[in-house]
Amino acid sequence: MRREWWLLAVAVGLVWLLMQLESMLMPFIAGMIIAYLGDPLANRLQRWGLSRPMAVSGVFLVMILVLGISLLILIPLTVQQTRQFGEVVPTIFAWFETVLAPQLQAWTGYDLSAELDNLQETLAEHWQEAAGPAAEILGRVGRSGRAFLTWITYLSLVPVVAFYLLLDWERLLHNIRSLLPRQWEPDVTRLAKRCDEVLSAFLRGQLLVMLCLGAIYALGLTLMGVRFGLLIGLMAGLASIVPFLGFIVGISVALVVAFFQFGSWLALLGVVAVFSIGQAVESTVLQPKLLGDKIGLHPVAVIFAVLAGGNLFGFTGVLLALPAAAVIMVLLREVKERYKNSTLYDAARNGGSDEEPP
Repeated sequence: MRREWWLLAVAVGLVWLLMQLESMLMPFIAGMIIAYLGDPLANRLQRWGLSRPMAVSGVFLVMILVLGISLLILIPLTVQQTRQFGEVVPTIFAWFETVLAPQLQAWTGYDLSAELDNLQETLAEHWQEAAGPAAEILGRVGRSGRAFLTWITYLSLVPVVAFYLLLDWERLLHNIRSLLPRQWEPDVTRLAKRCDEVLSAFLRGQLLVMLCLGAIYALGLTLMGVRFGLLIGLMAGLASIVPFLGFIVGISVALVVAFFQFGSWLALLGVVAVFSIGQAVESTVLQPKLLGDKIGLHPVAVIFAVLAGGNLFGFTGVLLALPAAAVIMVLLREVKERYKNSTLYDAARNGGSDEEPP
């Protein structure tokens, strides 16, 4: 019993230490996640004959190219379309007030104009509330050179930490495994592999599914000539972290934009066709190829983990949320399996009394 108490004390002390160092952990956790995501590609490059340093350099070259293309092309277009979409929103509200609200009142007797006015006021109020803290933060950063330098240092440390962790990833895993108590090593290794399967299915597989769906939606809407096609596609791809949420959000916004832009049923059918193609590609190609039969995190668990991590530890908590949720889910499944194999669950099957009560 004394050993268990010592282990509990060490675990509590480790959690306390992490909470005290929360402000400086961001570059290390972000670097660890990048190294984890890049390790399969580095291993594949090694199998093709490259040394580990060359393979890691190749992984970082791919990351730099992707980041550079995003900064040069996608981000300016997204910002421009976001600004243009904000300018179109008043026109949409005006149409609801002058066309939809009178028609709805004529059909049902319900006056929608008051609700629209309240919605506009609420949106404006929350927009100003959101802009206030942002301006305050930017002002503080501008006034505090130390805070600005700290954030620049943290951001510059992320690729450095990721590079060295990815360079020694396999050796680090081997050293951790060699330090485990021998009687625990088989169970810990088995649970670690199950955690890796869950994280791989979600972080690598689901993120690739989101990226592909966003590209399909953005390309299809842009080819149709729908305004804000890139913005809608990216938004739908990001929302696809929860199954069907990206489809629902994306097609709803795209239908509204296409209706106001073209005003024809043919354009609406085209939007439906684009999103239907995306769903067909996801179900027949993306899900089987990128996720296979691996079990990812439940959508509700993903939402809860991200929100809880952000509230508890800020941005560092958001980074830790999904790995922590994967570990907790695997441990809960292990507890469930052991419980179902215990005498507490089925005493009769495990040697208990089979006699029926009188």
